[in-house]
Amino acid sequence: MPQQETSKKGGKASRRGPRPRHIPQRTCVACREHDDKRSLTRIVRTPEGTVEIDPTGKRNGRGAYLCERPTCWERALSTPILARALNTSLSDETLFALREFAAGLSESPADAAQAVNSKEPTP
Repeated sequence: MPQQETSKKGGKASRRGPRPRHIPQRTCVACREHDDKRSLTRIVRTPEGTVEIDPTGKRNGRGAYLCERPTCWERALSTPILARALNTSLSDETLFALREFAAGLSESPADAAQAVNSKEPTP
């Protein structure tokens, strides 16, 4: 019988090969779905109190994440969800800048198909 390799702790067999790379997960504040950190857009409240989009995901401050779906952006900007997540109030100027950014996002094919299926046929 071949003998298994054991680690120093726990006595379990050691893994062979490299460890799988850890991929950070974040939650969209609007739809509450989990996804990779890189696939979500981070909005940050800086220490100075301004609210900005953080494309790098590394700026200092309190952050909130939104997925690329226009419905999530509309919900986050029309309800107090985003302001609550950032622990601040959003000025009209900030809301305008965020709406402009959201307008630049394209609707995904899955969202487009869902919108077509949810519409009632017109007579």
